Amino acid sequence: MYRFLLSRQWVILTLVALLLIPTMIWLGFWQLHRHEQRVARNDLIASSLEAPPVPMGELSSVGGAPDPDDRYRTVTATGVYDEDGQVVVRNRTNADGSVGYHVLTPVIQEDGTAVLVNRGWISAGSDLTRTPEIPAPPSGEVTVTGRLMADETSATTGIRERSGLPDGMVMMISSAERSEAIGVPMVGGYLELTETSPEPAEQEGQPQPLPEPDHTGIGAHLAYAFQWWIFAAGVPVGWFLLVRREVQDRRQAAGSAGAEERSPTPHHAPA
Repeated sequence: MYRFLLSRQWVILTLVALLLIPTMIWLGFWQLHRHEQRVARNDLIASSLEAPPVPMGELSSVGGAPDPDDRYRTVTATGVYDEDGQVVVRNRTNADGSVGYHVLTPVIQEDGTAVLVNRGWISAGSDLTRTPEIPAPPSGEVTVTGRLMADETSATTGIRERSGLPDGMVMMISSAERSEAIGVPMVGGYLELTETSPEPAEQEGQPQPLPEPDHTGIGAHLAYAFQWWIFAAGVPVGWFLLVRREVQDRRQAAGSAGAEERSPTPHHAPA
């Protein structure tokens, strides 16, 4: 009765089921890891934002990089903005999804080193082939406060470097690239501006501060993990039900055929 399982159709169906089970289990664990990563990221951001401000030089160094555990820490730097070393970062969006630029301006500190400051977002304007008019940074000595961020790379952002960009434009935020471009030693990573002291005399036209990173939502990764595991458990159940139905159909067909063979042939009276 079960020899049909050796047919081509059922062999293929069984192999597909056997492949689906480990695949769905793996997808469930992949979603679980995504959930764990999101929870760990949220915890890191929350603890970093709650930590007291420290000078950026305490958490990074010239030619170095911030420790991954120090990302989003509130840091400060004191110095003078170097407007000549200012550039914009292409293809950045604001809170409502509008495309524009991030404004990068180095702050030259008293010891001659620089801190790269992301001052915020400005609109791209109508001509994407030209560097937009950039609002001037505050003059004189300032103390900037913001979130400590790691330099961007193609590996972490998926952004590719491009040649032939208009003057004053870059694709990614890199303290090493900016240090080489302006010839000033620069502390690794950058500061995402949240506050300037003293405040700019003219607030209007200044770059829009970047919003605090979301560290409350965890997404639906955990629910997706359980869904994949339920699907994996359902595959053998579904296979068993299909086999049982096939067996029942074959038994019914065999029973009907036997009944027809046993039924007597009617005799016709001679005319």
